Amino acid sequence: MQAYDALPPELRQWLHTAALPWSPASARGIWRKAGGAKDPKAALERLDAVEAATLRRDGLLQGIGLPN
Repeated sequence: MQAYDALPPELRQWLHTAALPWSPASARGIWRKAGGAKDPKAALERLDAVEAATLRRDGLLQGIGLPN
């Protein structure tokens, strides 16, 4: 729980609404590589894209309202 609590608020909110069960470490890694605190919007868009790609790969994307 400490790892989750240490995340930026924007990232915690994203995790709260994510379709997949992300670990704090995985989400934080993508967040940082995509700009994180310097560009939260870009980081959140990257997280959305990674999640959509994972769902698409696993055949779970259709019917849940995520972009193709």
